[in-house]
Amino acid sequence: MSYQPHLFPVSAKGVVVRDGHVLLLRNERDEWELPGGKLDLGEEPAECVAREIAEEAGWQVTCGPLLDAWQYHIRDGVDVLIITYGCHVAADADPVVSHEHKEIGLFTEAEVAALRMPEGYKRSIATWYDKLSTRVM
Repeated sequence: MSYQPHLFPVSAKGVVVRDGHVLLLRNERDEWELPGGKLDLGEEPAECVAREIAEEAGWQVTCGPLLDAWQYHIRDGVDVLIITYGCHVAADADPVVSHEHKEIGLFTEAEVAALRMPEGYKRSIATWYDKLSTRVM
């Protein structure tokens, strides 16, 4: 019997905080999630995050540091490797929801705790808020 490795997609996500509010999208499972998406072959994860956020919210971002990596078990037979980056945005315009999501929103750090979303996303959001609060301006 030959070895059969587990195969699952990689999804690169961005934590974008503007004016103290984090950008989140509500998906088809009625969960809030970070913007981002499936990594294409040959694509750098940070490039994927910037492309996906532009597509999903209409914002141009610059990726900062890698925040976390974790395996998300969505349901039986569906697992995804999630990698998250802290992102910087200079957009003044409101984000615009794409056809890929039900809703888009900006939430305070305190509001995130009560949202229906995977704990890994909440951990990444908390890490980025912490890094932003300790930055020298």
